[in-house]
Amino acid sequence: MEKIFDGKVALITGGSFGIGRAAAVAFAKKGASVVVADLIEDGEQATLKEITAAGGNAIFVQCDVSKAADVTAMIDRTFNTYGRLDFAFNNAGIEGISAATQECTRENWEKVLAVNLTGVWLCMKHELPHMLRQGKGAIVNCASVAGLIGFPNLPAYVASKHAVIGLTKTAALENAQSGIRINTVCPGVIRTAMIDRITGKDKAVEQRFTDMEPMGRFGEPEEVAEAVVWLCSDAASFITGHALTVDGGWLAS
Repeated sequence: MEKIFDGKVALITGGSFGIGRAAAVAFAKKGASVVVADLIEDGEQATLKEITAAGGNAIFVQCDVSKAADVTAMIDRTFNTYGRLDFAFNNAGIEGISAATQECTRENWEKVLAVNLTGVWLCMKHELPHMLRQGKGAIVNCASVAGLIGFPNLPAYVASKHAVIGLTKTAALENAQSGIRINTVCPGVIRTAMIDRITGKDKAVEQRFTDMEPMGRFGEPEEVAEAVVWLCSDAASFITGHALTVDGGWLAS
């Protein structure tokens, strides 16, 4: 496999599980050193072990992206360890509690927005100055197909993901001539712990989701990870401010 990211450093939030783990491994396989950041580290350290097994280099940093002090410490640890930051996948997110808009609690609303939206903003706020000094960089923020269409009973999640796309477009325009590209990836139904929580692993519920997918299946975290890596690569050098769907054709149907 071509090591197109040799000498580069990638930061992945929400990197312990699911799409984040797949992205961390994908960047490492391309040669990047990886900072795996998450609120918790999985007990088996599966992400770091998989990266090490693939011959890569990585560290874990505990971080609550909704807290400015945690984000600052995460960026400081990145630079203290590797001395640079080339790519960031701001992926950490939560779905919150399912409820109709009028039944969504303020606590749930504020928690989801704090992680999914404020967390992305805080990460970019502290990533961008370093990339600007370098004169080059690429950021991908994780939105969702729920950032492009509505979903009943997830008002905070849907609002946060729509906002991430708008925030990304604004930051992309601000940095369009700085050598920094900023995009979003919008996964559809991907086989992750989040989907397991939503479906309760009920086969009938899962089938209802796959019935809505033109490809007739769930996506895999690795398929989203490949899109993230591509958006960060020079192959996507003229793409910024874009919301890339990885949804098996969901939005086309």
